[in-house]
Amino acid sequence: MSAKSDTTTDLALLGVLAVLWGASYTFIKIGVETIPPVTFIAARTMIAGGILFAIIRWRGLTMPGDAASWRRFAFQACLNSVIPFTLIAAAERSVDAGLATILNATSPIFTFVFTALITRHEPVTVRKLVGVGAGIAGICLIVGTEALGGLGHELWAQIAIVVATVCYAGAAIFGRGFKGLDPMLPAAGSMLCGAVMLVPLSLAVDQPWTLAPSMASILSLIGLSVFSTALAFVIYFRLIHTLGSVGTTSQAYLRVPIGVGIGAAVLGESLGPTVWFGMAFVIAGVAAMTIPVRKPAFAR
Repeated sequence: MSAKSDTTTDLALLGVLAVLWGASYTFIKIGVETIPPVTFIAARTMIAGGILFAIIRWRGLTMPGDAASWRRFAFQACLNSVIPFTLIAAAERSVDAGLATILNATSPIFTFVFTALITRHEPVTVRKLVGVGAGIAGICLIVGTEALGGLGHELWAQIAIVVATVCYAGAAIFGRGFKGLDPMLPAAGSMLCGAVMLVPLSLAVDQPWTLAPSMASILSLIGLSVFSTALAFVIYFRLIHTLGSVGTTSQAYLRVPIGVGIGAAVLGESLGPTVWFGMAFVIAGVAAMTIPVRKPAFAR
């Protein structure tokens, strides 16, 4: 496969990932209406982990058997699922899905900052800096002043989403350490570790056998687990190694118009009039952070 086709495939997968994770906020909003956040996320990680493990067995792959790999999976689970999933689910009991999408879209900024100041594992170029700026400008245009008017309410919930975003940025950088593994292995390993952590907490705190969730919440949980978690994390771990941590988290900018749009269509949340103009900045930012610079050919 040529480098050009590889890039095209990666950018297409980036778009798919943005759709899957953009939809997740609406799934969560509906799900936590009748299912407590800890139980909802425990079920999410358990279902997604089970699906991924079954596919791994069907493909004839083997999960790592050493303790070091599982410690890394557990740490990745904390950064990528246990802490951020639970914080966002709890926050969405009082925060609109659209606003949660917008706040969570700052993950590329934190990834860029961590990369520039701490890990320095990827070159910090002017192009990526411009991409970050374009993405921020697009988000501001999409949100609009009316949407931002809600930032003063339920401050704890909004701070929880920002903390979750910082976790995602750290996970994107730590996820580079799984290079050489099939993308399904760290995806399944981190989900299974997350379930091991969260299921006992759910049993102790929520006593899920006493709950009476609505059909809408159950269907949202299934959609979130199968599509926005199991499938999404396989794509995510592939892109971490092809586009890099900054490039992969840049899908958060593309996720904004998708997440806000789904929230508007399904939940009746309002869209600002500048959404399409803002989307142009978002796409420009994603392109600047992900499309590789073509190296000039040398004369023969």
